Amino acid sequence: MATQIAATLYNKLSEDFKHKRFSPEEAKDAVYALREKSFEQFAEKGFPSIKNEDWKYTNLVSFLKDDLQTEVLAHDYNEVSPATVKQYFIEGLDAHTLVLINGELNVSLSTFHGDGTVSIQAISSAVDTPDYLPYIGKEVDVKHNSLAALNSALFKDGLFIEVKANGVVDKPLHIIHLNCSASGIFLQPRHLVVVHKNAVLNIVETFANIHEESVVWLNSVTEVYVEENAQVNHYVLQSGQVNTRMVNHTEITQKKHSLYNNYTATLPGADLVRNNLNVNLVDNNTETHLFGLYMGAGHQLIDNHSTVDHRKPNCFSNEHYKGILAGNAKAVFNGKVFVRQEAQKTNAFQQNNNLLLSDKAVVDSKPQLEIFADDVKCSHGSTIGQFSKEALFYLQSRGISEASARGLLVQAFAFDVVNKFKLAPVREHIEKQITHNLEQWFK
Repeated sequence: MATQIAATLYNKLSEDFKHKRFSPEEAKDAVYALREKSFEQFAEKGFPSIKNEDWKYTNLVSFLKDDLQTEVLAHDYNEVSPATVKQYFIEGLDAHTLVLINGELNVSLSTFHGDGTVSIQAISSAVDTPDYLPYIGKEVDVKHNSLAALNSALFKDGLFIEVKANGVVDKPLHIIHLNCSASGIFLQPRHLVVVHKNAVLNIVETFANIHEESVVWLNSVTEVYVEENAQVNHYVLQSGQVNTRMVNHTEITQKKHSLYNNYTATLPGADLVRNNLNVNLVDNNTETHLFGLYMGAGHQLIDNHSTVDHRKPNCFSNEHYKGILAGNAKAVFNGKVFVRQEAQKTNAFQQNNNLLLSDKAVVDSKPQLEIFADDVKCSHGSTIGQFSKEALFYLQSRGISEASARGLLVQAFAFDVVNKFKLAPVREHIEKQITHNLEQWFK
């Protein structure tokens, strides 16, 4: 039955592409060619299956069994009020707020619309923007990623953020993604962020569903271009209700002397979270840090796939992900670091650590290095374990209850990663979420 539903969704998407009406302006430019090329790839491969090595441990069949619509109904947008949006603010975070409903920028609910430093607009209206066409779809590999190809073919809207050269955005941009549909829906937003020379940008992304009972399938693509000597700090806080399926493809391209920091926290809630995070170091003297924390419970499936591609000399990358799993949760970590022959003097480090709180929790961890240069410093590692009986005994011998002792050990385990989140309100928000979930697990 699930296979039939998947075929039905495939047919719906095929009809959407067949009947989609592109604007006259778009039909003349590279986006039209990108759409056609991308849909050809999706039509050939379909939804990814476990026969694909990158999806070996993440079977999508059970997540494609629902009857999903591919177009948002107009009245769905009317259910979100300023009071609703306020519920999703992060306490203490002084930020410019950008609200997207079903992937579309809602100007009236957003508190910031750009200034002399940064331009913000819906991606659907960015066709004539000079810095839109040279970047859109430039690095995304639609040939080997069928879901990214599907998004590239059929994306309707999203955000285009452009920070001018030498611009420093005075506050973080808090992007609140609200999904609002009374029936099951398949959404495909597309976002493009261009940070020009010597500019600095902080982004915080959060996600929520208005209708908890409705299935939301989110297939998103975000492209971030960090130009020479620019800096981007990118926070992605993923939480959601049951019936949420999220596949996020993030493509980063860095020029020389640039810095990109990614902080991803995946918290209990969504049925499926798959993060594809690809970093392309296309110039020399770049620096990249990827920090991730994932907590899974129930029957959650959390899959983090990352690629750091060192193409030029004298670059540094550091990746550290930690996972905490309870119940029947399953996690996948697959981190790849490529060091091309030209990328001498590369420093690349990768570490994945996992703590299992249940005998039924499962982790598949696979850090990888492919090195074609000879003058490099690279290392990787992975650990999977349970509570230390000695540590538990020590804490309990000091008068601490078993539940409290377990909570303290989990918090200490997570601290190494969470402490790297530079924005204090974001870090404190995650710490509160960790504490809340631990109280539920160990009560």
